[in-house]
Amino acid sequence: MVVTKPIKNVVLVHGAFADGSGWEPVANILKNEGYNVSVAQPPETSYADDQKYTKAAIDIMGGPVVLVGHSYGGSIITEAGNHPNVAALVYIAAFALDEGESCASIEQALPQASKAFKPDSNGNWWIDEAHFAADFAADIPPEKAWFMAISQVPISTDAFTHKVTNPAWRHKPTWYMVATEDRSINPDQERMMARRAKAKTVEVKASHVAYMSHPKETAKLIEEAATSVSANH
Repeated sequence: MVVTKPIKNVVLVHGAFADGSGWEPVANILKNEGYNVSVAQPPETSYADDQKYTKAAIDIMGGPVVLVGHSYGGSIITEAGNHPNVAALVYIAAFALDEGESCASIEQALPQASKAFKPDSNGNWWIDEAHFAADFAADIPPEKAWFMAISQVPISTDAFTHKVTNPAWRHKPTWYMVATEDRSINPDQERMMARRAKAKTVEVKASHVAYMSHPKETAKLIEEAATSVSANH
């Protein structure tokens, strides 16, 4: 892929238990910096559905994009990143899975601190509301964490256990933000995945929702990816 002008398109992909609205502070910063932003809304009903919605968001930008994923959104962008228009990947406290891995296998290999993930009878997983703020969003305003808890989007077992087959980070430039206080993905697993992907890595003292509590640092990392890739092509 030949990029002849700076990349100004960014697609943001949310993770499990959340929707795209948490990206609003980051999207506003990027918009003010002259970027075109699309917030994908994968429904978390299956890995295939989530790929479809994310690829649609990439298509609609009509040119090269920086593809950004948080948490389970990292699993999504790991495959969707093979889209020819994706020039760079940015993982925010996210699953940068290798071939044959799933979110579940990473969690089982080095468990996260939280014990609040609960299955229901419909094949979906939730975070126990009583523990949502502490285990998922400890460093955002309590009222915002409360609303996230009561409006959470459950993730299907299929999405959580789907094994990646073709990780895009193997052949596309990658950035990673480690959330050092993360209780939903073990920070040591985040560091391992970042190292393995040869990602340019920053660490922030943040809960799992680092993109919400540290929007400036998140936007800065995305902009670094956008300017670095355009400079290198």
